[in-house]
Amino acid sequence: MKIAIINGPNLNLLGKREPDIYGSQNFESYLEILRNDYPQVEFEYFQSNHEGAIIDKLHEIGFSYDGIVLNAAGYTHTSIAIGDAIRAIQTPVIEVHISDIYKREEYRHISRTEAACIASFVGYGMESYRMAVEALLEYIS
Repeated sequence: MKIAIINGPNLNLLGKREPDIYGSQNFESYLEILRNDYPQVEFEYFQSNHEGAIIDKLHEIGFSYDGIVLNAAGYTHTSIAIGDAIRAIQTPVIEVHISDIYKREEYRHISRTEAACIASFVGYGMESYRMAVEALLEYIS
């Protein structure tokens, strides 16, 4: 079972960036927890601050992986292109957000990617990723 986790802009700064919103844990340490908790899953992790690189990664793995967990971060609210890329691939994608985007600034209430995804987990901190992995495992089986 192969699941990719794709994180968008500024998520390379998790653990340092606004810990009151995003927590104090970096993503790499959380990924190790997921790898230990789901030994049957081969996780690939990709992070980019560049919209085109995220689209390229979706195209690259979107016909061969079992699932994708996507936190498009700020691109969630602006990128029609990422939404189109999700629609263009066959691999199921679940959108996640660490913070509750619907309780934040009004411009964050709009997701340009959610409608292309099979599910969305928003506002559960890093556990949003675990919830997405669980949902993918159920969806795939």
